[in-house]
Amino acid sequence: MSALFSFHLDQGGSVVVELPEPPGVSRASSWKERVVEDTRLSFEKALANVRDAASAALAQFQEMSRRPDEVELKFGVKLDAKAGAVIAQTGLEGQFEVTLRWQATPDDTATTGLGPRAPGERG
Repeated sequence: MSALFSFHLDQGGSVVVELPEPPGVSRASSWKERVVEDTRLSFEKALANVRDAASAALAQFQEMSRRPDEVELKFGVKLDAKAGAVIAQTGLEGQFEVTLRWQATPDDTATTGLGPRAPGERG
């Protein structure tokens, strides 16, 4: 069973999110009688910790000796009425996927004697 929770938006309004009810909580109402509960959290504040985690991860990749041209971070975000937003887990481990991309530069071609690689080509 799930419940509806309202996360307020800092600029006004709100967003309603369907979340699973905590274990041991049972409601006698039907889905037609569901009430939207106030979380006392703003949506932005709920996502702030996840944003900070993404920023910290990005900073680590930007400190590499050869910075990637592109960094793609993917992770699932789970909303919780009390904890806000958390990085969702898959199985027993947290879900976090990182993709780094480098584009060949003229300097790379000159030092290796090879041209740019096609996507998926190994050198």
